[in-house]
Amino acid sequence: MSSTTIFKVRPATLRDAKSIAELHNATAREAFKSVVGDTPIADVPLEKRQAYWREAIEYSEPQVQVVLDDEKIIGFVGFDRSRDKGTPPTMGEIWAIYVAPAYWGKGAGVALWDAAREGLQDEGCTHVSVWVPLSNDRAVRFHELAGFKREMASAKTVAIGAVRVEEIRLKRCVL
Repeated sequence: MSSTTIFKVRPATLRDAKSIAELHNATAREAFKSVVGDTPIADVPLEKRQAYWREAIEYSEPQVQVVLDDEKIIGFVGFDRSRDKGTPPTMGEIWAIYVAPAYWGKGAGVALWDAAREGLQDEGCTHVSVWVPLSNDRAVRFHELAGFKREMASAKTVAIGAVRVEEIRLKRCVL
C-alpha cells in the first residue's frame, strides 16, 4: 500500500459495533504504550465497549464514521458537540479517533479527520477540540499536523488504567 492510498470512509452501522469495539481495545493498547510504559492496561470488556458503540451509532451521540481497507474496518472516529462545560454550541469535539497500527502513517487517520470535520461543519460547528495525553507524541503530532494548537492552560490529570497521565486539549477552526 502506498502513502497515496485513498481510503473509503462511511457512517458506521449497528453491524459495525463489534468490529469497532475490538479495534478500539486492540488499538488503545498499542497507542497508549508510550503513555503508560510497561504498566498493563486492562481492556474494557468487549461486551461493554460494543454496547457503548452500538448506542453511539444508534443515537448518533457521538456520530461515528469508519474507514475501510476494501471492506475491512481499519479505524473509526466519534465526533459531536464538545462535552467540555461552558463551551458554546459551535464547539465540536473529536471524542475518539483510532486507526489500526498497521495503517498508522498511511492516510487512514487523515481520511477520518476529514470526515469528522465535514460532519462538524454540517452540524454548525466553527471550532473543534480534542483531548490527548501529552506524552502520546504520535497523537499530539497527528493533531498538530492537522492544524490543532495546544491549549497549555487546559492540562489535567486523568487515569488510564492504573496510571495517571496529563491530558491536554488541542483546538482549531473547523474550516
